[in-house]
Amino acid sequence: MEIYAMPGHLIRRLNQISTGLFLERMNSLGLTLTPVQFAVLSALRLHPGIDQATVAGLVAYDRATIGKVIDKLENRGLLARSTARHDRRAKELNLTEAGHKLYVTAQPHVLAMQPDMLEGLNEEERTIFLRLLEKATLAANEHSRAPLKLREPDPLLHRR
Repeated sequence: MEIYAMPGHLIRRLNQISTGLFLERMNSLGLTLTPVQFAVLSALRLHPGIDQATVAGLVAYDRATIGKVIDKLENRGLLARSTARHDRRAKELNLTEAGHKLYVTAQPHVLAMQPDMLEGLNEEERTIFLRLLEKATLAANEHSRAPLKLREPDPLLHRR
């Protein structure tokens, strides 16, 4: 079928594979964590005290989805909401000790499984594929329902 050579179909399939590998690895470790939950923990680790809208921009998810993810993480005691110091109407988010511990536990496993997502490629091909994927993704960022919005330049996205 012609869809098998279409970028959208292949990207969707690779996302399914990536998500499946992530969930499988977390389950094998006895951790209850999804890729988007890990992304939120990561954003809060690097940017403590940010609000929900900023988290959504940093992980490129729509606000409604991130709101539900944040609710779940808060209910599990992994993050805490508090009134912002600069604006009493705003809520700032911070990792709890349990959230930080979960992130620290999961992070090396998340890093270790990244090559598994591109199993059929050698190291040089992975490097090329990731650079091209990054280039295409950044070029089309504004077409997303939830564009990536960095707070400051991310050195990982500008390593050329």
